[in-house]
Amino acid sequence: MVPLLLVLLLALLLFGAGFALKVLWWAAIIVFIVWLVGFVARGAHPSGGRHRWYRW
Repeated sequence: MVPLLLVLLLALLLFGAGFALKVLWWAAIIVFIVWLVGFVARGAHPSGGRHRWYRW
């Protein structure tokens, strides 16, 4: 009984890790797209000066 519970627990952990990694990949893709849009749009400032699109 205990080995069965351990196998089920391991399967649950691996499934959870796989789901979390998939979510992290999507989050990384979204952050990259936002960064890319900001990088491209930074040259379109009306004053024509050199401006950063981020605060830090």
